[in-house]
Amino acid sequence: MQMSREVAQALASNKPVVALESTILCHGMPYPSNVRTALEVEEIIRSAGAVPATIAIIGGIPHVGLTRKEIEMLGREGHKVKKVSRRDLAYVVASRVHGATTVSATMILAHAAGVRVFVTGGIGGVHRGVESTWDVSTDLRELGRTPVCVVCAGVKSILDIPKTLEYLETEGVPVMTYGQKDFPSFFTASSGVRSPMTVGSAEQAAAVVGAQADLGLGGTLVAVPIPREHQADAAEVEGAISACLERARAEGVTGNAITPFILQGVKDLTKGKSLEANISLVKNNALVGAEIARHVSRAEVRPRARL
Repeated sequence: MQMSREVAQALASNKPVVALESTILCHGMPYPSNVRTALEVEEIIRSAGAVPATIAIIGGIPHVGLTRKEIEMLGREGHKVKKVSRRDLAYVVASRVHGATTVSATMILAHAAGVRVFVTGGIGGVHRGVESTWDVSTDLRELGRTPVCVVCAGVKSILDIPKTLEYLETEGVPVMTYGQKDFPSFFTASSGVRSPMTVGSAEQAAAVVGAQADLGLGGTLVAVPIPREHQADAAEVEGAISACLERARAEGVTGNAITPFILQGVKDLTKGKSLEANISLVKNNALVGAEIARHVSRAEVRPRARL
């Protein structure tokens, strides 16, 4: 594993560090919006008092913390860069190629590096029509086994949110919504589904993260609603998702190709409104994630009782 000097120094001195994934850079947004957003999110985290650690695999080597040049390279390569989950890590490393880490792979590498908090746009989940496809994201199992706090805008709205929350309960993952009772729906602030837990502050969320670690349990999820002034129209997004799902079925799109396929289709059908919402929510998540990371790092300085 290769760690940037900025990240290594921050971890050595117990400064707050926030992990960022690279799938959103290579598969989630078009160039150059992807590079611009990635760099802006890193600066938001720095301005909030934490150190960003964008994670990717470059030439078969896991990197925790990227240079501007590396971010630009991955952004330009885009879909040519292999999407990497837990299943793909060993293959990509052995093949010595570039890899864009998903939520699950980013969690694994963040934990290996000692990074406790990870910010993303939205996690994967249980896909609609799972009864016939058995398509369930490995992100959910990773949350149950890897002790990293994932800060997101909820589950991507192209998925089955109630079933995803049921699966997370089975995995024993504390699911906390930040500042409201309803679980968010990525492009919109509310999914209409009640959240299992609610936290009112970053300090409260960090306390749960600390307690989870003390108990020797797995990951935690903090769902941050997109600011309402930036959310997309729920009916328009749902209509676009339904149309894209039907098109995906007709064209035989499956597996890890389906999410970027649908997100691109929704972007086209909403005339870019969904992309604007995506960028807004990632930046908002970065602010909240940096604040949680600050509280987590402060708590680690103080002596704590262990079971």
